[in-house]
Amino acid sequence: MMPSAPRIAEPSEAADFLAANPQIEYVEVIFTSMAGVPRGKRVRRSELLPIYENGRFFPGSMLVIDVTGQDCEDTGLVWGNGDPDMLLRPVPGTLVKAPWLGDDVAQVITSMYNLDGSPNDLDPRHALQRVLDRFADIGLTPVVACEMEYYLVDQQRGPRGELRPAVAPGQQAAPQQVDVFSLREMQDFAPFFKELWRMADVQGIPLEAGISEYAAGQVELTLHHGPDALRAGDEALMYKRLARGLASTHGMEATFMAKPFTHSAGSSMHLHFSVNNASGENIFASEDPQGTPVMRHAIGGLRETQAEAFGIFAPNANSYRRYRANSYAPTAPIWGVNNRSVSLRVPAGPPKTRHVEHRFAGADANPYLALAAMLAGVHHGIVNEIDPGPPVEGDGYKAAASSTHQVPGNWYAAIEALDKSQVMRDYLGANFVDMYCSVKRTEQDRFFSEVTSLDYDWYLKTV
Repeated sequence: MMPSAPRIAEPSEAADFLAANPQIEYVEVIFTSMAGVPRGKRVRRSELLPIYENGRFFPGSMLVIDVTGQDCEDTGLVWGNGDPDMLLRPVPGTLVKAPWLGDDVAQVITSMYNLDGSPNDLDPRHALQRVLDRFADIGLTPVVACEMEYYLVDQQRGPRGELRPAVAPGQQAAPQQVDVFSLREMQDFAPFFKELWRMADVQGIPLEAGISEYAAGQVELTLHHGPDALRAGDEALMYKRLARGLASTHGMEATFMAKPFTHSAGSSMHLHFSVNNASGENIFASEDPQGTPVMRHAIGGLRETQAEAFGIFAPNANSYRRYRANSYAPTAPIWGVNNRSVSLRVPAGPPKTRHVEHRFAGADANPYLALAAMLAGVHHGIVNEIDPGPPVEGDGYKAAASSTHQVPGNWYAAIEALDKSQVMRDYLGANFVDMYCSVKRTEQDRFFSEVTSLDYDWYLKTV
């Protein structure tokens, strides 16, 4: 397998952007580690072009920083190697204005490289690229999109410190009913949504329809699918950052925590995918609602690998509260046609649009890694022609309870399964899996020994 050439933006991109935007004085340089939390630094206008020309030095330990922003010493990449600098290089097409931060602020996404110019194998974007290279080797291109749910919540907690849905402008109280697909709720929060769509257009994020989801204060907006999975990961990251930042300017918080309310629906990141051949044709397209044989092989690969990858789809302690029967969150890797009670759903639609909706990942998952782990299973199923068995009809939760394929029921079991997975090691890289599991074990120790009730607010705002 020949690795693809690194995607590094040309200096002309920065020069053109600065010339077209003389008002920009600051640029936030963003890097996203395994934990999925964007971090970085704010630089001044004069520093941007040198970053495009030469890169920007950045501590290598940031590759394995945990979700709380602390070092993970057990990885050996902090004191063990002296924490040397690596290089951040900008990603093409991600230098955009960040209007919620002010008219004079922009942002750019970066990837991390070794000092010799080679991609660092612990960067989640590079892990996704390795999976995409496997598709390119057989002349195929995944077409993907991320679909995320999240809650709009009040910045002020209740009298007992409880979390509350946000109160819309002009309203006296927060919504209390589920009220799924409520147009009234979309109207009540119209100032936020209108500005969200406008700023998404400014940033080149293909944000589409929005709905009121299955809980008070829960919403979902979709991102348009496309044949560049790396770009889809970038768009998901940019969208989450935009939604959080803009919500704060409207006196709210946007939380992508998987299960912020015990008795309300959890928040997912549904991943939609099909696969194109070298001619750009959807190889899943079929008059048969069950798709083509190759689509069923892709589903078979996912059914076989979901337990192994579960620690990526459900990366935090809170993630595991979401998976409950009759909750619209899946409980086992089973598939069906036009059936929302299964984890691998083939939606209704014209033959040319035939695709699969992967429903396991929580909204708190790292979008690059969720896409990488899902597509690893897809490729594994296609090349090995894995049979998924017959589709489930009717109640998928009943079928899930008796399925021979199950997923880990807790955070510890999920990380152990990932650590032992030969498939994920093959696709994502053995070193990547080792370090990811090491980071998650550190997070587990810290969460259960250090996290107090006061830290709950931090998780709400961060994951």
